[in-house]
Amino acid sequence: MARHLVSGVTSQMPRLPADIALQLPQGARLGAANAPVKLLFSRWSSIARLKAGQIGALAEDYVEGKLQIEGAMRDVMRAVTRLLPGNPVQSDTGWWSNMLHMAKSMAAHTPARDATHVQFHYDVSDAFYALWLDPRRVYSCAYYQYPSMTLAQAQEAKLDLICRKLMLQPGERFLDIGAGWGALLLWAAEHYGVDATGITLSKNQHAHVQQLIAEKGLTQRVRMELRDYRDLSEETPFDKISSVGMFEHVGQAHMSNYFGKILRLLTPGGLVMNHGITAGGMDNRQLGAGMGDFIEKYIFPGGELLHVSAVLEHMARAGLEMVDAENLRPHYARTLWHWSDALEARLDEARQVLAADGGPERAEKTLRAYRLYLAGSAMSFEQGWIALHQLLAMRPAGAACNAPAAQLASAQSGYPFRRDYMYR
Repeated sequence: MARHLVSGVTSQMPRLPADIALQLPQGARLGAANAPVKLLFSRWSSIARLKAGQIGALAEDYVEGKLQIEGAMRDVMRAVTRLLPGNPVQSDTGWWSNMLHMAKSMAAHTPARDATHVQFHYDVSDAFYALWLDPRRVYSCAYYQYPSMTLAQAQEAKLDLICRKLMLQPGERFLDIGAGWGALLLWAAEHYGVDATGITLSKNQHAHVQQLIAEKGLTQRVRMELRDYRDLSEETPFDKISSVGMFEHVGQAHMSNYFGKILRLLTPGGLVMNHGITAGGMDNRQLGAGMGDFIEKYIFPGGELLHVSAVLEHMARAGLEMVDAENLRPHYARTLWHWSDALEARLDEARQVLAADGGPERAEKTLRAYRLYLAGSAMSFEQGWIALHQLLAMRPAGAACNAPAAQLASAQSGYPFRRDYMYR
């Protein structure tokens, strides 16, 4: 029986790339013995998934221990691009699929569910994230202003780029939506003298930033709140707002309301920086070949991606005027490879840290999921399947602005006529 199964697989399996070898459940091997990537199957169902090009399902089998992968993550991801049956940006975008997606999006993003989704991801273990993030724990795309920059330097360059784009000034009221471990919040307060408020749904991040604020003696003008953006008071608006790596959790069905809330939180003429991941295709909300489903299950439950054109439409419908857009897609590919390489170099430490919180079995599953997630995301940015956009927008003042910073009589904010101020 085993011989017939092996014969059936080998006769139907597409020709393997030279850098991939397989070990079948009964021990038979396919491919070159010295291939840098080896897939060791324990179940025939996993072989069927490989033949069908269901890369996300194969990733799930790896996390669940049904499939073993040998090889460096960079080699594994190069191999994956050749195993895909087509472009994963392409998906079913018919009217029925769109309607079902909107209904799911509406139900998935209540305040309670969003809090659960955020805590599922960000409260895994602070010590685990500290192993592979930079010292400030900036968990978003870095900005490699110069090719020679380290990850830590590129993250500081990103923090400062956002502050410059927002033209932060001493004493301004600044809001950071989804403030993470507080890097941007504290950078803006310490380097630009703003009165800063950050919000998060992560209990771990909230506690961490509260401690940092106290240690730095910034309690008089920096605060971190465990709060949903929908619950923020609009009585005293903010001069500047940032949202970094957060709006991916909002959901398409709520996107116009999200930007409408930001508009109401801004003073007339105020600026908002929305920094987040966008879809590479016009219509897909996640990657195909099952990769989006894998991310949904193991990494970011409730996450949804929109093409940048759709994001701009939601912004405009809310009443915000886009004044600058920049795609940092290659920067995120490099950032993710830094993270992936750092985690790969400390796998044993990562197992110990995760096991201390959830036991060895859960630790191994989490570690496997994150190894694939970081390397797979780096590959996806490299391929252009997903992108990262910084979108700077303003709340129009409704009348010509006579502020000294306004270089055009028709401007409705203090936003400059030229953008060179961002890169000085």
